Amino acid sequence: MSEKLKIKLSIANRVYPLTIESSQEEGLRKAAKNIEAMIKQFEQSYSVRDKQDVLAMCALQFASQVEQKSIDKANVNEHVEEKLNALNDLLQSHLTS
Repeated sequence: MSEKLKIKLSIANRVYPLTIESSQEEGLRKAAKNIEAMIKQFEQSYSVRDKQDVLAMCALQFASQVEQKSIDKANVNEHVEEKLNALNDLLQSHLTS
């Protein structure tokens, strides 16, 4: 059984206490750090001061990255499948002749 940890993450000047599996700690701390960096970037680039707007922009950015990776993976899988089908057809034609 994994050991539970109590940690505190600071995001957008708020502290969030969490009870997590020890295996999750590194990922959560990196995620919080990435969110903080993105908040800073949005605030500097777009002069956005409302934390809710900045957090919404961060959420959109992260969600779009996840969706784009999913789309890219589907495209790669489709391409690989087409190549495998072509190779299978080629092998079948050589085996039957």
